[in-house]
Amino acid sequence: MGRTDYFHDPAAPRPNAIKVAVSAVVLDGDGRILMIRRTDNDRYSIPGGGLEAGETVSEAVAREVLEETGIEVDVSDMVGVFSNPEHVIAYDDGEVRQEFSICFRARPIGGTLRTSEESKEVLWVAPAALDSLDVHPSIKLRIEHGLASSAPYFT
Repeated sequence: MGRTDYFHDPAAPRPNAIKVAVSAVVLDGDGRILMIRRTDNDRYSIPGGGLEAGETVSEAVAREVLEETGIEVDVSDMVGVFSNPEHVIAYDDGEVRQEFSICFRARPIGGTLRTSEESKEVLWVAPAALDSLDVHPSIKLRIEHGLASSAPYFT
């Protein structure tokens, strides 16, 4: 299913849903960030996805990172809560979702890089190389706060 992200766009459709999502800024021992290239919009992103019934947010983070990248992680702390009503995600099925993602920091503890149905590329990226990738501004904001050691961010 394809998706279109609208960010501070007056022509964006009105949201008809909110879903709790999680994401992770995963840093390896060299300070590189675990990134995926999404299959639904061809942009680079940190791994993440929807919270499922019966799991905690940290379980959801670990599951999503493993599903999308092949990397097992230990979730360490929260980066922030990103709920910008100016970021709307429209899906091919008619759902138009307002952004709501709880972002965490995590460290790799095992696994091997691999792609999935949601990720056509998985790679470790040095922070200085991020500008060479097509990364949505909302993901750049999460990464920026994930690299900073400050109190959790929220909108």
